[in-house]
Amino acid sequence: MYVNFCILKIYGGIFIKKFLNLFTVAVLTLILAACGNGDEGGDDGSADVENNGEDVNYSEAVDYTIYGIEPGAGITELAHNTLDTYDNLDGWTLEESSTGGMMTELRDAIDNEEPIFITGWSPHYKFVEFDLKYLDDPESGMGETEDVHTIARLGLEEDKPEAYQMLDAFSWDLEDMEQVMYEGEDSTYPEAAEAWVDNNRDKVDEWVDGIEPVDGEPFELVSMSWESEVASAQVVRTVLEELGYEVTVTDVDPAVVFQAIANGEADATVAPWLPVTQGHHYEEHEGNFEDLGANSTDTRNGIVVPEYMDIESIEELEPAE
Repeated sequence: MYVNFCILKIYGGIFIKKFLNLFTVAVLTLILAACGNGDEGGDDGSADVENNGEDVNYSEAVDYTIYGIEPGAGITELAHNTLDTYDNLDGWTLEESSTGGMMTELRDAIDNEEPIFITGWSPHYKFVEFDLKYLDDPESGMGETEDVHTIARLGLEEDKPEAYQMLDAFSWDLEDMEQVMYEGEDSTYPEAAEAWVDNNRDKVDEWVDGIEPVDGEPFELVSMSWESEVASAQVVRTVLEELGYEVTVTDVDPAVVFQAIANGEADATVAPWLPVTQGHHYEEHEGNFEDLGANSTDTRNGIVVPEYMDIESIEELEPAE
């Protein structure tokens, strides 16, 4: 009986030792397998936004949304056209808001280094405030480079020849416009415009060369609420007031800009982007105003993203499922 118990004890110990060894091997195998699966998951293209920007599905990350500005703005119409032009943007949404609303979304995204797509244009101070880039647009859905034109009501040359002469001579670079925009964000646009005029007398003197001052004649200038166009309007206001005009600047919807000029309710504007952005308004009222030509050139619209996003073209985006 004792001998049998000893034999059982010996064989039982061997069995338990073998069992423990097998259990240990099994546990280690499971741990190694789990580690291996984690390594493979980092290379399967399914990384999310927080994975250092690598293999990000930007389309899904932004919920297939582009942030835009005001309904009725030319760039808003171009963005809708872009959504219709590219098959890979099927199911995407343009979130219409305002320029201020779009900038808030942009700042929030950049503060958190998150992806975002916006409708952007040059000139604009956001390109100095942030590192941004345009996405390639091979189908030109957002249009080509454009010029900003000066448009006057019919009869302005006869009624107010001094203002007409100044407006006809008005021309400046995008860098000039941006300078006013930058300073206007820290102060006010009227103050920034007056400072720019004071600091650029050589250029201003070319606009007013040979013009005799007037005595308090009213002048109605219409514009749009874009920062670039506010900058232009305020510079023109400053120069016309130095010539003796009492200038009223009214910011309205782009459609109303053309309507007011065509109906003679306003004297002039230095805001329209042509031939695309406000081209449909231009065509609607053509013949009922005088186009004095471009006052600045090579403006641009496009889909804009932060520089840290690893994407270069609209064609890289994916349709919504």
